[in-house]
Amino acid sequence: MIQNEPMAIPFPQRGKLPLHGISWRRWQARRRTGGLARAHQSLGVVVVLGLLLAAAPWSKAVAADTALTAPAAATAEAPSGAVVGGKPGGNPLHGLAMHGEPAEAPGFEHFKYVNPDAPKGGQVRIGVAGSFDNLNPLIVKGNAVAGMREYVFETLLARSLDEPFSLYGLIAQSVEMPEDRREITFNIDPRAKFSDGHPITADDVIFSWRLLRDKGRPNHRAYYAKVTSADRISDHAVRFVFDASGDREMPLILGLMPVLPQHAIDAATYDQTTLTPLIGSGPYRVARVDAGRAIVYERNRDYWGADLPVNRGRFNFDEVRFEYYRDVAAMFEAFKTGAIDVWNEEDPARWADGYDIPAVAEGRIVKTELDIGLPAGMAALVFNTRRDVFADPAVRRALIELFDFEWLNRNLYHGLYKRTESYFERSSLSAHGRTADATEHALLEPFAGSVRPDVLEGRHAFPTSDGSGQDRGNLRRAFDMLKKAGYTLDGRTLVHSATRRPLAFEFLATSTAQERLLGGFVATLSRLGIAARIRVVDSAQYQSRVTTYDFDMIQATWPSSLSPGNEQIFRWDSRMAATDGTYNWAGVANPAADAMIAAMLAAKDRATFVSATRALDRVLVSGDYVIPLFHLPKQWVAYWRRISPPERTPLFGYSIDTWWHNRAR
Repeated sequence: MIQNEPMAIPFPQRGKLPLHGISWRRWQARRRTGGLARAHQSLGVVVVLGLLLAAAPWSKAVAADTALTAPAAATAEAPSGAVVGGKPGGNPLHGLAMHGEPAEAPGFEHFKYVNPDAPKGGQVRIGVAGSFDNLNPLIVKGNAVAGMREYVFETLLARSLDEPFSLYGLIAQSVEMPEDRREITFNIDPRAKFSDGHPITADDVIFSWRLLRDKGRPNHRAYYAKVTSADRISDHAVRFVFDASGDREMPLILGLMPVLPQHAIDAATYDQTTLTPLIGSGPYRVARVDAGRAIVYERNRDYWGADLPVNRGRFNFDEVRFEYYRDVAAMFEAFKTGAIDVWNEEDPARWADGYDIPAVAEGRIVKTELDIGLPAGMAALVFNTRRDVFADPAVRRALIELFDFEWLNRNLYHGLYKRTESYFERSSLSAHGRTADATEHALLEPFAGSVRPDVLEGRHAFPTSDGSGQDRGNLRRAFDMLKKAGYTLDGRTLVHSATRRPLAFEFLATSTAQERLLGGFVATLSRLGIAARIRVVDSAQYQSRVTTYDFDMIQATWPSSLSPGNEQIFRWDSRMAATDGTYNWAGVANPAADAMIAAMLAAKDRATFVSATRALDRVLVSGDYVIPLFHLPKQWVAYWRRISPPERTPLFGYSIDTWWHNRAR
């Protein structure tokens, strides 16, 4: 699911390899409803929401199959904050899950991973590398500021960070849904209101759907186009009917739709960037904006949803401040001096050697390792297959052969990384090491040749080396592949024998940390006469070029949840390859991938869903669209002792919106 998972990151705004800081699950999966899991954008990812939202900053779950419908009378008796549904003639259900039943019992008081008695008050300061020129994260244009999705905008339902994909009541206090999931009715909490006091009505919900469908980001446009009708039942009830695609995730996707104030938005100019503070219904309001440098959110003491079960123990700081820094090195120095409160570390070298400072020795900074239950996702060097130089899979496969992970991990990262072998690494959704089952074979049968035999049989592994940085065996195998692809040496330059064009390309980067990662690879490529160079640009230019796919190769990360779904369209669907602003940076246009995503979305039980996801994994691995990099075994977090986390870390990893300031006591 895209809306509440860590957001894919195409550039290292956050730090070293995959992440550095606190990523957005909105972007948390460019998240969506709940707090920030990490807001530092780093070289490759956001490990949670997070943001986050992504999601992203930061956004996009689960267990067996549940069908919900409820008589209208039942919804009126629902406890505040519950999501109600029920099979005809059965008891109301209190939550909505992608597969199976939600974990929280009816009438639950708060999520188990929060401290319901956490004190309110104080400030938390979060670092972000780069800059921003736009306060609206829901449009394509501009470089959006951190935090809007997490703190200002709210969704119809709220996601639990301790379950693969379950939602509970927020703006909508209940839902009604038939067993086939072809429609869903949201019953709006009559108390729900925007920060300016205007009540939230069905008109706002329908307005938001239409606006994001027509002028939102490509992922919103694609998802919300599956709605065939939106009916205003009353001031506080709206029904959405879906098309015949059979996408069983759509009710949850709509549940995570941001609700925007119709009275405060000019639809005609909505797709333009803005630095004017926006109005939402969330727990915070924009207090101050220092364009490109900082944004401060202040807790809304009149927040309508403060006592909902999904919000208790969350949103504890009076102020949340995002400070922007020119690069990650400067941002880390700011953390060490106390200008930033929390740091999500993804640089093994820094984790091993960078914390030898008095604040750590004296216990003023806490350095901890946290378990995380999410799949590691895919951090990689991405081939833009739209470019002629990478159109031939044999060329891509040869370059994969030349990447020396063992040397890189030992010499740059203290041997602390693990090689990524799957797009759903570190989870049961991964096809790595597993033979395809009967369901996978049936799904892949119409696409003969789309999956290599070794991948189908679970024997595939990415190349290993002797760690010398000059493995002759890998060089020889790569050269043989390139010769079969039509390349030959002309002096010391590798050229295509027919066109005489040199094999040359450019890495687009935006930090010195990337230069260090790529430098050794460039040197290895030169030994075979391949002319690769690194071009470092500022974050604004980088974002602009990535949005329009104006690059040969970049470093990127696609985070993963335990319930991947519609976000896979945004990443791999053929239609997205020709649409600016998507996460299909590789330009994947593969009918087999399209079909596997459709099978995932149509799955009615967990077993079929897992098989479809593994089949997609096999198609992507066989396509050689990326050079997989590596991932961390745990979540590394350092924080100043003036703030505190709850005792329990949820499945998605830590979420800063569940922390509190100790002085607030």
